[in-house]
Amino acid sequence: MEQTFEKGIRKDLHQYLLSRGEVDERLPECPDVEGKWENIAQAYAIDGIREFNEYPTVSLGWMMYIGMAVARFWDAEWEIYSKVENLYAYMRDKRGYDSMDEYIRQDVLLLGGEDYEAIEKLTGECAARVYSSLRHQHIEPGTKEAFNAYIVCLHQLYLMGAAVQLNRMGYHMTKM
Repeated sequence: MEQTFEKGIRKDLHQYLLSRGEVDERLPECPDVEGKWENIAQAYAIDGIREFNEYPTVSLGWMMYIGMAVARFWDAEWEIYSKVENLYAYMRDKRGYDSMDEYIRQDVLLLGGEDYEAIEKLTGECAARVYSSLRHQHIEPGTKEAFNAYIVCLHQLYLMGAAVQLNRMGYHMTKM
């Protein structure tokens, strides 16, 4: 079930982002960004799960912002950011969990005006799509299965956030 669910989330997000011109047909491969996933997920899960019941789309959407931020760090000064032991805590502690989206959009991605709002809407829509898919799985809350499904959702949002940011920075994946 888990692999099929993850593939479904990935396909839905990819098709949606492709239709919006936010990613290419072929998604990017960035081992450095992917390599940070496990540490980020372990650190994030505590805060994300705590927030999920009251604010599910925030709990999910923040991970997409984190993916964007890590892609930006990779492009800008990876030699510095790759050594940060807990990138999630580094970002969260700038303004706190509740304002992490604003910190990432303003201070990491350097967005303002329409771009700032467009990324907010895009991330919100992606989080809502994933939440809807998760709810339709009819998984009993508080179970290991629910935890694993949540992590699957976060992983795909992280990867899609990175893909969107890499695309926005001019990295395009084409067949050679």
